[in-house]
Amino acid sequence: MKRYLPLLLLAAMMTAVSCKENKQTDSEATTASENLQPSIKGEAVSYASDSTNLKGYIAYDENLKGKRPGILIIHEWWGHNDYVRERADMLAKLGYTAIAVDMYGDGKQASHPDDAGKFAMSVMSNLPEAKARFNAAVALLQAHETVDADKLAAIGYCFGGSVALTMANSGADLDAVAAFHSGVTLPVMPNEQLKARVLVCNGGADSFVSEESVGVFKSAMDSIGATYEYISYPGVVHSFTSKEADANGEKFGLPLAYDADADQKSWNSLQEMLNEVFK
Repeated sequence: MKRYLPLLLLAAMMTAVSCKENKQTDSEATTASENLQPSIKGEAVSYASDSTNLKGYIAYDENLKGKRPGILIIHEWWGHNDYVRERADMLAKLGYTAIAVDMYGDGKQASHPDDAGKFAMSVMSNLPEAKARFNAAVALLQAHETVDADKLAAIGYCFGGSVALTMANSGADLDAVAAFHSGVTLPVMPNEQLKARVLVCNGGADSFVSEESVGVFKSAMDSIGATYEYISYPGVVHSFTSKEADANGEKFGLPLAYDADADQKSWNSLQEMLNEVFK
C-alpha cells in the first residue's frame, strides 16, 4: 500500500485543483453574465383598436433574462415622436419593457399647437375610443415575451399624463401611474376605481396647471385614500422634461422651457416609485 501512496496523493491533489478551476470558471461565467451591458432593442410595432390603426414602439434589454414589468408611455400633444421613443429606451435600460403608444392613430404628429390641441381634444372628448386605443397597447405589451403581464405601469407627458391618469381613474389594472407636466382636470377624476399608486410631477410656475385644479385633484385623491405623491418644482414652467421645449416656446410664443434639474429629479422620483412598486 505504501508504494501506491504517493500516486494516490497526487491524484487527490489533481482532483482538488481541477474542482477549484471548475468553480472559478463557473464563478467567472456568472460574473460575466451579471456584468453584461444593456443591449436595447427597439422595434416599431403596428396594432389596432376596433376602429383605428396604431403605430407604436417597443423597447427592451436583450441581455436581461426572464420576464419583467411592462410600462406604457403616452406622448405629449405633439403625437408619437422621437421623444417618447427615447423615454422607452431609457426605461428599457432600467430593466423594463416599454411601449411608446400611439393615441392619435397611424403615428400622426402635429407640427403646430392648433393641430396638437385638436388631436388631443379628439381623444379626451371620446373616452370609449381613448380606452380602446390604450387597451390595445396594454394587450400588445402584455403579450410580449419579456413581460410579466401582472406587472404594469403607465407614464405620460403633458397630454399623455392626463391620459394615463384618466385611464387609471377609469379602472385600468395598473400598479403605478406617473404624469409629468400634466393637467389634473380630467374627464374622469379620482374615484374608487383607482387601483394604481400615483406620481404627478409638475412645474410650480406652469401656467397651464392652475392652483385651483391642483387643489381639487388632491382633495379627490385624499377622499378615496389614494396612495400618491404630487411634486411641484418652484419656478419651473410647462414641458420641463423636453429639450425641445425652449425652441417650441420661442417658435409658437408659448411659456415652455426645459429644466434639467427638474427633469432629473422627476425621473429619479419615477425610478423610486417603480422600484418600490415592483420590488
